[in-house]
Amino acid sequence: MKIINLSEQNSVINRYMAELRDYQYQKNRTLFRNNICRIGEVMAYEMSKTFDYVPENVVTPLGKLDIPLPVENIIVATILRAGLPFHEGFLHVFDHADNAFVSAYRMYTNREHTQVGVHTEYMASPSVEGKTLIIADPMLATGGSMAAGYEALLKTGTPKSVHIACVIATPEGIDVVREAVNPDNTTLWTAVIDPGMNEHKYIVPGFGDCGDLCYGEKL
Repeated sequence: MKIINLSEQNSVINRYMAELRDYQYQKNRTLFRNNICRIGEVMAYEMSKTFDYVPENVVTPLGKLDIPLPVENIIVATILRAGLPFHEGFLHVFDHADNAFVSAYRMYTNREHTQVGVHTEYMASPSVEGKTLIIADPMLATGGSMAAGYEALLKTGTPKSVHIACVIATPEGIDVVREAVNPDNTTLWTAVIDPGMNEHKYIVPGFGDCGDLCYGEKL
């Protein structure tokens, strides 16, 4: 599995990440969601450089010319609910893409809230057979939700290629995903890799619970 860590080169993503992590900025949910969306846009642009292209003839008011256009048949899949603004960023770039949604959420399995399991409850997806599948989920902490989403989506077919997209990843989460996916056709994209997680399986330093920061706290 190929790993592309966008933080290895300085870019405008540094500004978005600084605001996402800053406790004071986090009080503005609109700004928080917008920055998640912006990272999705930048990541989608970088991802588009890896696609296959063929020339297509375009007629202008004054003539004709060939423009290389991507031939990928894209599905953008999202793990609900935190993935929604990230998903939107990808759709701003891949506006012809089909869409898929998976409800996969983590649950603490012990009283101390130090062990987590993943429950997949709902999925809406077209067939991924022969498609370019992008699975967008901002936080790759334990990797359990992403692995569960990947397995659920592949029940609809075998994709041409898979792109796992996240804002923050951990080494542990990357290892879990690496074990779950086909390494020959999968690329993992992340804006940054943080050192690890705390005892409650939240990424440190991270920025907290992405879904709560985007949409408010849940029960």
